Amino acid sequence: MTQLVQQLIIHGITQDGQRFRPSDWAERLAGVMSQFRPAGSVGGPLTYSPYVVPVVLDGVRCVVVDKRLRELEPLAFKFVCSFAQDNDLKVSEQETAIPSRP
Repeated sequence: MTQLVQQLIIHGITQDGQRFRPSDWAERLAGVMSQFRPAGSVGGPLTYSPYVVPVVLDGVRCVVVDKRLRELEPLAFKFVCSFAQDNDLKVSEQETAIPSRP
């Protein structure tokens, strides 16, 4: 069984088309957010949260933010949104299917 999840994608490209620096910004942001996890999730202290994951899309570093983070911790969701806005980063949204937990 799958469920549809809304995601926010923060792209490592500014609104004027410049690549965002430092080059490890996505991993740093995801690392700061690693403590926010769904109840009962599995993962050690050195793993990313399933709600904030660094990825590379079309050769650009990005961070995919699961919008369920807003329900778990509204201030954490606001933090990542403010990060994108403060740094003038491109943001897009998508809906994706993920397997449901048993």
